[in-house]
Amino acid sequence: MRWMVLLIRMSIKNYIGLTTKIVRYNLKIIFAGKFFWFLLAAFGFFAFFMFQQAWNRAEINEGSIYGLLLFPCLLLIFYPVVFGIQNDEDNRILEIIFGIPNYRYKVWGVRMLMIYVANYFILVVFAYVARILLYPVNVFEMAAQLIFPMLFFGNLAFMFSTITRSGNGTAVIMIILGLLFFIFMNANSQIANSYWNVFLNPFSIPDNIHPMIWQNTILKSRLFLIIGGIVWLMVGFLNLQKREKFV
Repeated sequence: MRWMVLLIRMSIKNYIGLTTKIVRYNLKIIFAGKFFWFLLAAFGFFAFFMFQQAWNRAEINEGSIYGLLLFPCLLLIFYPVVFGIQNDEDNRILEIIFGIPNYRYKVWGVRMLMIYVANYFILVVFAYVARILLYPVNVFEMAAQLIFPMLFFGNLAFMFSTITRSGNGTAVIMIILGLLFFIFMNANSQIANSYWNVFLNPFSIPDNIHPMIWQNTILKSRLFLIIGGIVWLMVGFLNLQKREKFV
């Protein structure tokens, strides 16, 4: 009986040790390289947009704060997701990763989760700055609403990175897709105010829509973004099964 307890303790200790190593490695991948510059760029754009709003004396409310944070939000997710696999390849550790049981979930699944959690708290800080300087918003709700488009585009970028296996190639695809999405979604008011709009601003209520209908639209929009994000993530995981493409 005693040896079983020791065996269980050793198994738990080994599991914790492996998990700690995976977390440390993913933290290095997420925050190493050019992420700091993307973080500075995101805050720079955010500061510029805030200054522009204040200079033009534009009406400031929760909807305008969401709009100010949307581009920095997508910029934060860009580098760690788009260049993650390329960084693994450049560091020559893809073969080691593929040797880990259930590597798709233990490595890239954990990494994606850590990216979103880290970026959520960064968005909380950005929203807090906006709360102090511009308008009193609920910083946690604001950051939570921004996570939905971040999840959609982040997992879409992850999927393309498993196809191209190139950070630069994925970056070009995502920039083109982002511009196409933006142009198409704002082509007319019906699309812009529908739940199909991936950039839908939940804090900006149109004048000609009943609040109850708007709440239903927001709910459908968030479900659409979550389902889309899950689909992109699963396709990316399926692509990672083809080891010969990466090694």
